[in-house]
Amino acid sequence: MKAPDVAYVKPGSLPEAIDWLDRYDDAKLLAGGQSLITGLNMRLSSPSLLIDINGIDGLSSISEANGVIRIGALVRHAELGASPLIAQKLPLIAKAVPHIAHMAIRNRGTIGGSLALSDPATEHPACCLALGATIVATGKNGERRIPIEKYFKGLFETALEHNEVLTAIEIPVPAAGAKSGFSELVRRHGDYATVGLAVQGTQNNGKWTALRLAYFSVGDHAMLAEKAASVLLKGGSIEDAQAALGDDLSPPPDSENSSQTKMQFARVLLKRVMTSIEAA
Repeated sequence: MKAPDVAYVKPGSLPEAIDWLDRYDDAKLLAGGQSLITGLNMRLSSPSLLIDINGIDGLSSISEANGVIRIGALVRHAELGASPLIAQKLPLIAKAVPHIAHMAIRNRGTIGGSLALSDPATEHPACCLALGATIVATGKNGERRIPIEKYFKGLFETALEHNEVLTAIEIPVPAAGAKSGFSELVRRHGDYATVGLAVQGTQNNGKWTALRLAYFSVGDHAMLAEKAASVLLKGGSIEDAQAALGDDLSPPPDSENSSQTKMQFARVLLKRVMTSIEAA
């Protein structure tokens, strides 16, 4: 299918982009277009204006200061995968990047676009949830910081206001002893995940002292499995945590899998990822 007719502007500054958002209630921001263009082509979205923010300076860097990694919204998936800083300090993101679609998309898609759209089947929202990220949104009144736990509101819905631009993601550098793991189940490499899991935690002397299990493709947005994590934090077995997942998740069926099948996939991923982490 083809995208609907839509007007296009490419502002040269953040205030100009915010001004365009103010003027068009149904405008959409174009960053990498990984999911947005697909949605347009399938006529799932028909904005009257696309605001291309790729010409705005200052949104494409990765930096570290005061124990926080700040990732600009326009940093491409491939840049994250190639970054030595990300590999050293946030290996969970480095592990997830190769699972994102195909190289052509990883070269164009951005972490900011992925989080702004909040597609429930994509990798970055779950990674940022596992890592306890903070979303930086910029509007006419300046920057606003949104804890990731309060950011996801529903299917393709976030806490961003219409006239705000997601400009950066801030992630605290994990503590000493931090461990991470990532896996997803897909029909073929490059497809959206049937079920995915991102794990970030801290283990001392074989005991988990912090643990976040963030699933995706099991609901209308990325979500934490808090009951299952609690079981592992209290010293329970992986099998006990798998049983507790029933209190955390209620995955809807998709065109190929029932709810029960997707729940079984979620349990399989939990064992696979936790076994891998604990063996490392």
